[in-house]
Amino acid sequence: MPESKSRKKPAKAARAPREPRAETGNPRWLVPTMLTLMLLGLAWIVLFYLSGSRQLPIPALEYWNLAVGFALIIAGFVLTTRWK
Repeated sequence: MPESKSRKKPAKAARAPREPRAETGNPRWLVPTMLTLMLLGLAWIVLFYLSGSRQLPIPALEYWNLAVGFALIIAGFVLTTRWK
């Protein structure tokens, strides 16, 4: 019985080897800024709850002080996505 010709795949074009990227790591400001934002947001919310009727840190904002505190915490968490 005759043998079939083997199927050869077409030769692929040779690619130039990629140069490995140097890992730069984190910027020096990233971790301190991230932690500062999260802790400042936490302190803002705790101060708001502990101040009672005075509604510190900014009395004019009233319950929007919670939004400010959570915005600071969220900004800190957004920076964690850049952490390597």
